[in-house]
Amino acid sequence: MRAFECSCGQPLFFNNMRCLACGLDVAYDPQQRALGSITSSGDGLWSFTADPQAPQGPAPQFRLCAHRAAAAACNWLVPAGAPEALCLSCSLTRTIPPLDRPRNEERLRILEGAKRRVLYGVQSLNLPLVPKSRVPATGMAFDFLESLPGEKPVLTGHIGGVITLNIAEADDDYREKNRDLLDEPYRTVIGHLRHELGHFYWDQCVDHTPWLEPFRDLFGDERADYAAALAQHYSAGPPADWQSRFMSRYAASHPWEDWAETWAHYLHIRSTLETVANYRLDVSQTPLKMTPFGPDVLYRPSSPEADAAFLGWVNEVVVLAAVLNETARSMGQPDIYPFVLNGPTVTKLHFVHRVIRGDAPPPAAAAHRDGPADPP
Repeated sequence: MRAFECSCGQPLFFNNMRCLACGLDVAYDPQQRALGSITSSGDGLWSFTADPQAPQGPAPQFRLCAHRAAAAACNWLVPAGAPEALCLSCSLTRTIPPLDRPRNEERLRILEGAKRRVLYGVQSLNLPLVPKSRVPATGMAFDFLESLPGEKPVLTGHIGGVITLNIAEADDDYREKNRDLLDEPYRTVIGHLRHELGHFYWDQCVDHTPWLEPFRDLFGDERADYAAALAQHYSAGPPADWQSRFMSRYAASHPWEDWAETWAHYLHIRSTLETVANYRLDVSQTPLKMTPFGPDVLYRPSSPEADAAFLGWVNEVVVLAAVLNETARSMGQPDIYPFVLNGPTVTKLHFVHRVIRGDAPPPAAAAHRDGPADPP
């Protein structure tokens, strides 16, 4: 997340609709990935100022998302010439719960706010974000549903481009109950969304592509019976050595879940490091003696510069996570990042990194024969 600034010079934060200092209205332009102040130009149009220090030319014109004053509380903009009334984020939401039921307006506000923050990060990866309403075959849609008495329970998941989220996940008490029941130390709305996006982008970026066989060599064969794998996971738990091979307990249940958990953690790490860099936090002098990950954990090295940058991110987040976790403990809060990276999980993170970057995959046979070495 970037550090944004109002035209008056005061800081703005991603969910702001108004500058608390000068009172100007605030909005986000998804085309520029910029947050700034807006002023009415009349006829339903608004002028947008993202950088108060930039030379002032004719300000671009926008319309407000139709959901700005609705329960979604959306602060995104729509280009003036676009035919849609909804912004990119709101156009991805296909179904919302009945808003006349208790708590549902607040739940929707929380879910949509989390979705906008996640999509902001996805935009930086240059991945496709196309509404299913526009491209039914490959587009994306979100269904935010409520489990109602006498009806089939709503299960969070993904199928055919549709990401379903049980809106009860917006409730702290519901998440805490399931965090304990399912032994999930990290259970958040943003975590759910990034995980389910991992399933969506597996369909887009791996399935039916040259990356499929290398994926199977590293993560396992996704053709294994999914329902049986989950049943085994919930009845017997993960293998005893899961912490040395997987990102989480759930990642050990099936190759699809291993990918989705790895994908989610890649987004967690990248978003966190970008935020830290933008806010100029420096942990380089932290007195922690961490053994850094080296090239032996990479998934088939690609280029010295790119690989060094990736390893730099991973080693930096190991230190940062330790500092943030100790800070949280000092405040009596749970660990911010309750995970420990190991060699195999870093290899999988590098695989995801290369897929997102658009690298050419290695031949499947070579990937299997010359795969990453076991961690020391």
